[in-house]
Amino acid sequence: MSASTTIDGFATRIRNGEGGGMISAWIGVPDPLFVSHLAQEAFDAVVLDMQHGVWDVVPAANGIAQGRLAGKPVLVRIPVGEFSLASRLLDAGASGIIAPMINSVADAEAFVKYAKYPPLGERSWGPTLAMNHMKLPASDYLAGANEKTVAIAMIETRAALDAADEILRVEGIDGIFIGPSDLSIALSNGAKLAPDTPEMDAVLKHLVARCRAHGKFACVFGSNGERAGELLKMGFDFVIAGADTHQLRSGAASAISAARKVQAG
Repeated sequence: MSASTTIDGFATRIRNGEGGGMISAWIGVPDPLFVSHLAQEAFDAVVLDMQHGVWDVVPAANGIAQGRLAGKPVLVRIPVGEFSLASRLLDAGASGIIAPMINSVADAEAFVKYAKYPPLGERSWGPTLAMNHMKLPASDYLAGANEKTVAIAMIETRAALDAADEILRVEGIDGIFIGPSDLSIALSNGAKLAPDTPEMDAVLKHLVARCRAHGKFACVFGSNGERAGELLKMGFDFVIAGADTHQLRSGAASAISAARKVQAG
């Protein structure tokens, strides 16, 4: 198996746009067993959501381990501004960090400070679990850590959209993740939640083009599987195919509906 196809080849694959676009699970329920179950499916990766989900550091570290046990890279979306968590989760073996509400160059630089070792940032040393997972000695881990992990800035406000080119120029920012729901609220001045509209599609296509211009990758949240497919066609490198809670409830609703249909027949 080549390095580009292993968990720790994830960063290379996403930077190079390999595989025609990745589909990731999105988990807010703070139970590593959810990771174990969803990682068995044909997802390319798993994202743990600490911003709107209710993960704490210890279960998140266990969730990262469950993902890796299943052969899947795990990324974590940290809470707004809690950049120090980036270092701790990378220490636990996360393949990447998604930082919400990166609205300026200053925000992006503050994020990189905690997500990358020098010369890009100032990440503190202590990746015991990551080295265990990767089976690497300290010197090898340090030499490759900045390349083997990704720092992803979220674009989800009007300020972030206006500053997208400047954010993409920040060394150490590997790509962006677009939050269409928050962006639609921001661009409508709070009037509507409309992530899946032609108007939003125009914004998304613009941001994909800016990523291409800067040699960075583009990620986005898709509300369901069909929307994720549309976003992949749009050129995104990494998409979410709906959240865990939506998938859980839609699966339950489908089973109940099927049972009632047979009963009625």
